[in-house]
Amino acid sequence: MARVAFLAHSGIDEAATIARRGGDWLSDHGHTALTITDTSEVDSYVGSIDLLVGLGGDGTMLRAMEVAYTLGIPVMGVNLGRLGYLTEVDPSGLEAALERFLDGRYDIEERMVLEVNIEGKQHMAMNEAVLEKVQPGHTVLVSAYIAEKHFLTYAADGIVICSATGSTAYNLSLRGPILSPRLRAMVMTPISPHMLFDRPLVLEPDEDVTLRIEGTRPATFLVDGKEISNVGPGGELRCRGSSQPVRVVKMDGTDLRSVLKDKFGLMDR
Repeated sequence: MARVAFLAHSGIDEAATIARRGGDWLSDHGHTALTITDTSEVDSYVGSIDLLVGLGGDGTMLRAMEVAYTLGIPVMGVNLGRLGYLTEVDPSGLEAALERFLDGRYDIEERMVLEVNIEGKQHMAMNEAVLEKVQPGHTVLVSAYIAEKHFLTYAADGIVICSATGSTAYNLSLRGPILSPRLRAMVMTPISPHMLFDRPLVLEPDEDVTLRIEGTRPATFLVDGKEISNVGPGGELRCRGSSQPVRVVKMDGTDLRSVLKDKFGLMDR
């Protein structure tokens, strides 16, 4: 008997309806369905769940990935959002996807997670860690250290450090490179740099990156879009790839290239 948990977007009524539908299907087939509503209580589920299903858009899937990473279990996404880079299953196909998972007819895609240290506190980022300016109309000075060696001091609106998963998020809007999701790599991309060198860098996961605020202007630190703290000059963000991946359930051989072609309407000439 399998135990499957659902994490549904609280602001989408359809998400709760589909979660109940999936739970009924599981019960009818002799399995147990759970609903996670408070992700702060995730530790209480350790060892008791075989699969986590996120229902919503990419934001919901990010939360589900964080929970699944903490619990060490695979995660599957049901797309109720607009883009759906991370979600794998359409709502109408939920029962079929659950059946395939229970029968073992699926693949696992392991994705690298970022370990982020901000002012001595540890955070995990599925997409990215960001240092961003606070004062409108001004740049912030940021010294970037790679593998403990000073690389460059940026005058920019900020800097994004992303995983391969996050390469299709903030990094994409900055015209950074799109990485294959299985790739163990980080991308460091400046935000509107006021300098000649404006290129993103693709780095090895073990090359620790440190961003230190210089000058007199403060900055804000964010992890996966959540503001962690505002920090003054001398504040640091440190980032590296985690050795533990998040495990994403894949069906039908879908890949990032086909998703990109579909979402952007790319056509062959």
